[in-house]
Amino acid sequence: MLYYLFEYLERQYQMPGAGLFQFLSFRAALAVVFSLLFSTIFGKKIIDFLKKKQIGETVRELGLDGQVQKSGTPTMGGVIIIISTLIPVLLIAQLQNIYILLLIFTTLWMGAIGFLDDYIKVFRKDKEGLKGIFKVIGQVILGIVVGCTLYFHSEVTVRLDQPSVLVEQGIESVSSDVKSTLTTIPFLKNNEFDYSALIEWIPNSAPYAWMIFIPFVVFIITAISNGANLTDGIDGLAAGSSAIMVFTLGVFAWFSGNVIFSDYLNIMYIPNAGEITIFVAAFLGSLIGFLWYNTYPAQVFMGDTGSLTIGAIIAVVAIMIRKELLLPLLCGIFVLENLSVVLQVVYFKYTRKRTGTGKRIFLMAPLHHHYQKLGYHESKIVTRFWIIGILLSVLTIVTLKIR
Repeated sequence: MLYYLFEYLERQYQMPGAGLFQFLSFRAALAVVFSLLFSTIFGKKIIDFLKKKQIGETVRELGLDGQVQKSGTPTMGGVIIIISTLIPVLLIAQLQNIYILLLIFTTLWMGAIGFLDDYIKVFRKDKEGLKGIFKVIGQVILGIVVGCTLYFHSEVTVRLDQPSVLVEQGIESVSSDVKSTLTTIPFLKNNEFDYSALIEWIPNSAPYAWMIFIPFVVFIITAISNGANLTDGIDGLAAGSSAIMVFTLGVFAWFSGNVIFSDYLNIMYIPNAGEITIFVAAFLGSLIGFLWYNTYPAQVFMGDTGSLTIGAIIAVVAIMIRKELLLPLLCGIFVLENLSVVLQVVYFKYTRKRTGTGKRIFLMAPLHHHYQKLGYHESKIVTRFWIIGILLSVLTIVTLKIR
């Protein structure tokens, strides 16, 4: 809204300073500041409201140190992240931008699913919350909406060099914005891959690339969203790890949406994608502000309202900027947490079938609980996971030049 106001003031009245809102860097800085201030200042009021309404966490007995003390801590704190992200976006971003609209939808949709899950846990006294199948259905619906929009919407394009017939004039190629299912494969010299290549064996396969692209989008969103959900098990782990990932995606969004930087780095230029930086900046500020209250000992938990939403946003941003194949590296923490649960369940069932007694790989899954069982304090676990997250983030950024 402010973007359009200052655009009007500059155009009609040449108001001094109004032109600053045309600069992406200025608006991104404002988004971080607004979201950080809102989440820290008004976050406390939201926490007090949650306490007043007795919206507290019911902790299941898992035999972990400090677990009993967490019982009754306000949950549904993910609303702090959601509100602190959306308010600066609505004020500062270009709301007609298809990427911004899709990210707002992602936030509201997954926030609603997570909120429903937390509501059932708190008010219906059902520790299981929303049945897993309904969460997955919600994630699949989001994946279909995102996939269809990115595949079919006319404003979602990439800029490619096309051969030119004007060779005699010294022009061998021209750039044009085209619809494409191209994405980026890390570490390879010619690092662009087209999903449609997977069905080249089908005659006239080009119109059917969506059959590969959309299911892949669904898979990525479901996997990363669930990974974030599993990671949210000890104070500050999910929010801090996510903030590191989100910062990295912001760097990629900035480069991918800037014609000069993308050309210098020889990466795919995505028209209109620079505006994603505004959303990412607001999201980053809200996560850092939420950490003010979520670090040990936590004054509030994000609940599924926050964790499912965080994972979905990270996945959708990565898909938008054509960096989704970097997610196993960037979101290595989420992947490890997911993988530890899968391995634990599979190995337990396998050994029980073979020997009659189920055995475990880890003392407890997800992975962070394994280290708690080993006697590590949760603050030390969180800090070390953050360090690993920073390392993975640096390696992800380095892929810009390592091919």
